[in-house]
Amino acid sequence: MGRMSSRFAMITLGCAKNLVDSEVMASSLLHEGMRQVKDGRKAELMIINTCAFIDAAKQEAINTIIEQVRARDRGEAPEEQKIVVTGCLSQRYAKQLVKSLPEVDAFVGVDEVGRMGKIAQEIMAGGEKKIYSTKVSRIVPDFGERRFRYTPRHTAYVKIAEGCNHACAYCAIPRIRGRHRSRPQRNILREVETLVREGVREINLIAQDTTCYGLDRAESGETLSSLLRAMNEIRGDFRVRVLYTHPAHWTKELIDTFAECEKVAKYVDIPLQHIAEHILHEQRRRTSAEDIKALLRQLRETVPGIGLRTTFISGLPGETEADHEELCQFVREFQFERAGVFPYSREEGTLAAKMPNQVHPATKKRRANELNMILAQIADEVGRRCVGKRMRVLVDAPGIGRGEWDAPDVDGAVHVDPKLPVGEYATVEIVDSIAYELFAEGAAAEDE
Repeated sequence: MGRMSSRFAMITLGCAKNLVDSEVMASSLLHEGMRQVKDGRKAELMIINTCAFIDAAKQEAINTIIEQVRARDRGEAPEEQKIVVTGCLSQRYAKQLVKSLPEVDAFVGVDEVGRMGKIAQEIMAGGEKKIYSTKVSRIVPDFGERRFRYTPRHTAYVKIAEGCNHACAYCAIPRIRGRHRSRPQRNILREVETLVREGVREINLIAQDTTCYGLDRAESGETLSSLLRAMNEIRGDFRVRVLYTHPAHWTKELIDTFAECEKVAKYVDIPLQHIAEHILHEQRRRTSAEDIKALLRQLRETVPGIGLRTTFISGLPGETEADHEELCQFVREFQFERAGVFPYSREEGTLAAKMPNQVHPATKKRRANELNMILAQIADEVGRRCVGKRMRVLVDAPGIGRGEWDAPDVDGAVHVDPKLPVGEYATVEIVDSIAYELFAEGAAAEDE
């Protein structure tokens, strides 16, 4: 089959891990001779990369698919446009979706991202196959240089592992993405070196659980600590940010690595979900309230200036008013530099969905709102403590920068002089704040 010159467009829903998959698919399609367009109305192939983590994400995916089908039916897209659904929704529900969404031309699972170009050839040639998916995801990421990045030139996500070995009672990710598989360290370092040479100033490490990195390859001796220390030796002016860590797998060695490696951002993304002991046990979080608090104290003592980012789930099955108040008090005590809260979503196929004592939706919403009010007050206090300090920021866009505590797309921003060059670091003085939004003035770009 010859190479194609058809046009494709991509819609990516969900997390940064999905974004990396979209980048790999785009690279595969470009390699096969397709051309990428931003306007889906001009594309012969429309790819919708979906999330299926919670009900809201699934609904967003379904709505996006239906809208694209309707756009094609209304003549707002080429009549012959092929619509392909990829990602977690396809991996989990392809057989059901083939029946309920017959207008979709194909459903592609998560293991097929690197083959998207070849699959597209079949689809565009009128192939009748509807599902391209393995029953259980087993792919190990190995992206190397074949990736079309959708992030700005100066920042990139690097997926260091795939899958998850945790059996958290509320989460369906292991059913979708399979068991944890780590990339070889040398493979990751080669990718990072390439990105730094291309001008990337911030590397964001991602996986379902980054702290599990290397545990499935114990014979190699590779761990997240060894990976970070090796990255710290790469020449260049860049920082490394670690996302999606699990509290059960932090070690003293890893904490010391954060303290000692100057290129590792003093920022810890550590979703805690709850603090009530029986909730942690029922949800199979593999850690205890005492261990969590000890870890947080050790992080703050060992890594001066560290910013702790976390998320909580409000209204988990069995959560009482006393549990909710314990969580509120915990949040007040630890004053997290960055935090968010989400009402519990009852996911089919999970243990928590079958648990007794489900919390009423109105109660879940009310408790989440109460937590959000506390978090808003803390955010104001955290912002005020930054006023008067000098801060090194990476300029993301004209007038917008991000400090060490600000991960792309999820945290706050630092408003800076719009004349500062995008993609470079600058040291600024913070003069005002509104929660996580900081305002700076009187700075110049740093010398190269």
